[in-house]
Amino acid sequence: MIGQAELTEAAFMHDYETGMPESARQRLGVVAARIGGGVALAMPGDPSSYWSKALGFGVTEPFTLAVLDEVIDFYRTHRVRQAIVQLVPSVLPAGFATRGLQRTGTWIKLAGDPSRVAAGHTGLDVRAVTGDDAVTWADVVLDTFGMPRGDLTTMLASTAGRPHWRPFAAWDGPQIVAGGNVYLDGEHAGLNAAATKPSHRGRGAQSALIAARARAAAEAGCRHLYAETWKPDPGQRNPSLDNLVRAGLTPRYERENWAVRLAADSDC
Repeated sequence: MIGQAELTEAAFMHDYETGMPESARQRLGVVAARIGGGVALAMPGDPSSYWSKALGFGVTEPFTLAVLDEVIDFYRTHRVRQAIVQLVPSVLPAGFATRGLQRTGTWIKLAGDPSRVAAGHTGLDVRAVTGDDAVTWADVVLDTFGMPRGDLTTMLASTAGRPHWRPFAAWDGPQIVAGGNVYLDGEHAGLNAAATKPSHRGRGAQSALIAARARAAAEAGCRHLYAETWKPDPGQRNPSLDNLVRAGLTPRYERENWAVRLAADSDC
């Protein structure tokens, strides 16, 4: 299960970045590579540094220092100043600490049967996003995460109507106030891009969006639904984690985020 959950996330991240319209992809400088059984994604034009990440390692082949060095060289070559390498702790090779990566946080991966996800209750109108609403939906997601509009809007919005993707939104009257996406890949599906405007939190939007996306996954024949969110500190809470657990997904394992930071004048 760990392996497939990691591969599903790697697949949707790869499709987000390589499947967007070519003009936006070029402006963002997106380059993707398959290295050591995983995926490395570089987006030097992303000011948030979120979309440059490497993941999916240790599933189809061992994750070695040589693989890690190739990932670091990939980011150096493509002038990415910071990237995140996502790793399940069990795949870390001996000598990993010598490469100078910095741990930036722990995430929890959850899984469940999409046909058994609990119904969400909200007074908001939750439905699938069509092409007419895709740009507004994407901007709401980006604004909530503090990411800039523009080419990232194009990237997210382009998933509406594309194979594998089912974006959903919650409306308060004519206004989109929350959103989420789900990636469908055979028997597996990955929840992602869940965001609610601060003005509408606590009204059940995300519980309803989890349920709607799970229903779409089940109808598409998916048997396994995955999601990930940050691990709260002791004594703290993560509302996203609470919503996922309440919906019926179960925490399965933890994963570490490691930052690769390169000098601006790194030789290429």
